[in-house]
This record gives sequence, C-alpha cells and structure tokens, in this order.
Amino acid sequence: MWVHTHRYTGEDGFEISVPSEKAVSVTEAILGTGDVRLTGLGARDSLRLEAGLCLYGNDLEQHITPIEAGLAWTVGKRRRAEGGFLGAEVILQQIKEGPPRRRVGLISSGAPPRGHSTILDEAGQETIGEVTSGGFSPCLKKNISMGYVKNGYHKPGTKLQVSVRGKLADSVVTKMPFVPTKYYKGS
Repeated sequence: MWVHTHRYTGEDGFEISVPSEKAVSVTEAILGTGDVRLTGLGARDSLRLEAGLCLYGNDLEQHITPIEAGLAWTVGKRRRAEGGFLGAEVILQQIKEGPPRRRVGLISSGAPPRGHSTILDEAGQETIGEVTSGGFSPCLKKNISMGYVKNGYHKPGTKLQVSVRGKLADSVVTKMPFVPTKYYKGS
C-alpha cells in the first residue's frame, strides 16, 4: 500500500494506492470507521476550483507560461538570474515586462461557466479570453471559474461578461483562492 498527503483539493487529505485485489477490503475498512464518506471527481474538482488550484490540461498546458498562470513563485531566484532553462527567454521577458494574458478568478451570474466559455469585456463586444475551469461553488453558493484574459483585464473588481450557451452573464474578476485553504502548512 502507498499513501501520501494530498493537497490537490486545497484541503488536508490522502491518496491511497493499493493492489486491485485489495481495493474492496481496504475501502470497506476505511468506510467502517464511520468518519469517512465516498465522493467522486465532481466534489474533488469543485474543491480544487474553490482553492484556485490549476488542473493540467485545463488551466495549465505547454503553451501557458508560469507567469501567465500566476505561478511566478515556481521560477526560483537562481533560474531568474542565470536563465538557461527551457522557455527562459519568454518567461524572463514576461517577468520583466508582464505577460500578454493572465489567469484570473471570476464570479458570475446566470448559468455556471464551463471550460472554453468565451470571456468578453464589460460591454460584451470584445473577446478578451476563455474560461479554463468553472462550475458552481458549494461553499460560496455562487458560480466561479478560472480563465485567461488579456493583460489589463486581470485586476480584482474588473467587470466582464462570460458567454454561457450563447447568453452573456455578468462576471467580476475575483482574487483567488475563492475559499481560503485550511490545510496544515507546517513549519
């Protein structure tokens, strides 16, 4: 059996890997404690989104830099000083001058935005970005999403529109995480 802490959801937790022939007995033993309930990927994804955490293939991809994603902290001081790493020319330029687009959090009215929903300026005239992850927040009882917008539209409080199934929904850029994380950070 392999166990490690799991912060993918923004909460304390564990991921357990067991041989397939042991899966049922291990699951029954864990559920037998009375302190555990089963949940699915939808719950995990809403927790991830509420915590403002990226999912590779949605919010992060090869063509998205850590600077655009708001993850500049992942580029260490030595790398910033020395360069020489894959993508250094673009990443170091974006650190210096700012990226052309930025990952933002949005709170929206209407139907929940989903991946690939179009983000428009406040007037709904100009396409300025795209939602990468979105859904209903069970904790906030609001529609939340993350996406990328043109630089300049990324400041908290900026009013935008999101096109959801052909209808425009009022949206506002919001700081992330949407719900503060509560996991143990250690020392």
